[in-house]
Amino acid sequence: MDITLNQIESVLDAKVRPSLAAHGGNVIVQGLEDDVLKVRLTGKCSGCPAAHSTNEELISLEICQAFPTIRDIILVEETSPELIDMAHKILNHQL
Repeated sequence: MDITLNQIESVLDAKVRPSLAAHGGNVIVQGLEDDVLKVRLTGKCSGCPAAHSTNEELISLEICQAFPTIRDIILVEETSPELIDMAHKILNHQL
């Protein structure tokens, strides 16, 4: 059975996002390829020191229980363009 992104989103909506929202965060699916799911945490969860624990203990647990064929869930960590722009302004004393 092929897993669709809509099915993954449904599990995230029901089992993961409420917990993340309680902490001011969310999770965005970046892609699914070769049974490896890539996700990115947003909001206050982005860059949080506990982000890897959140991925392992919450996201991976729920997704792998729902979809045993998913081999891995990778947490994509990237800096938002807005944050980079703000950093440039601070460094250039424009704020």
